[in-house]
Amino acid sequence: MLYLGVMYAEGRGAPQDYVRAYMWFSLSAAQGEQRAVKTLEMAAQRMTSDLINQAQTLAHEWKPATQLTPH
Repeated sequence: MLYLGVMYAEGRGAPQDYVRAYMWFSLSAAQGEQRAVKTLEMAAQRMTSDLINQAQTLAHEWKPATQLTPH
């Protein structure tokens, strides 16, 4: 999750999107990734409160994909 945030924050392999980056950093931090906590704070400095709220909503609504089993 941390590296998905980095991908979106830096625009590597995906369009640069601070809202999605913040979402992934937030999810990673919630799972105890300490590097994500620091990165989350840095990302927040580049964002408005509206963008942070959007990212928090996305993080709250995010659910991991279910595993697909072969038929």
